[in-house]
Amino acid sequence: MAVKSVIEAVREAMHEELSRDPSVLVMGEDIGKRGGVFLATQGFVDEFGSNRVIDTPLAEASIVGIALGASFRGLRPIAEVEFADFIWPTANQLIGEASRACYGSNGAISAPMVVRVPYGGGIRGGLFHSQNVESYFFHTPGLKVVAPATPYDAKGLLKSAIRDNNPVVFLEHKKTYRLVRGEVPEEEYCLPIGVADVKRAGDDITVISYGLVLHYCLEAAEALASEGIGVEVVDLRTLSPWDRDTVVNSVKKTGKALIVHEDNTTGGVGAEVAAVIADQAFEHLDGPVTRLCGPDVPAMPFAPSLEDVFMPSTEKVAQALRQLAAY
Repeated sequence: MAVKSVIEAVREAMHEELSRDPSVLVMGEDIGKRGGVFLATQGFVDEFGSNRVIDTPLAEASIVGIALGASFRGLRPIAEVEFADFIWPTANQLIGEASRACYGSNGAISAPMVVRVPYGGGIRGGLFHSQNVESYFFHTPGLKVVAPATPYDAKGLLKSAIRDNNPVVFLEHKKTYRLVRGEVPEEEYCLPIGVADVKRAGDDITVISYGLVLHYCLEAAEALASEGIGVEVVDLRTLSPWDRDTVVNSVKKTGKALIVHEDNTTGGVGAEVAAVIADQAFEHLDGPVTRLCGPDVPAMPFAPSLEDVFMPSTEKVAQALRQLAAY
């Protein structure tokens, strides 16, 4: 085991897959000599050449469209959208085309492509460098959506995404890139897409989360342990498909559920998780299925004071857990 950051784990995953499989290529803005705005592809162009590490124009629809065409021709492209806020020009390529290719061709066509998307707030990025975009792709059958929170999960899931024959939107929370560190095996490994992970066991409340705010949930769970409240923390890791069995079984054990995510409350991932819990674990509930999510405002505020109001935090999660525990 070696301790690495999330961005180091992402870089390692891509490097290993580029080395292993000649059909893998990476493409995006500034990913060549510069190594990407977050240095995820640092040194790649010198090692693998400009035919497999492709600097593109600032044209996201073209980046993802070319990646889709390449996937139809037997390649496995990893397309980077520099910030999630700029993913909207790709909507037709991803939602309108890639998601439908296999179904519409009765399995004759596959689209083995990954779109890496740095997303999320907490970095003072303002309206156009902080967006959470997961619900738009979570809603789309035919797309897989992955949102790891740790270096171990990021590497193992990215390698699986690259090898998958379906289009994968791979969400990487920017604030975790260098803030979150953890042990990563030195030997090769992959993690299955669609399997949640119980990051902390507990008997009193289940909290379900993903991405950056998962770490706030873990910190809150640690704080409540000293108050005699056992919180079980479930990391979804994959949003589509998401692991209903792990979530429902945890809620049946604890009787209470809090869902936490940074994205807007209305129509978010948490709404679907809450609906499934209500449907499949209703008789086991000892309190309301509760959500702690971002407010329904158009975008992340730029002012630090307003961004702090928008973002979940350890203190907000702990308070929501205390309220739920009181039922």
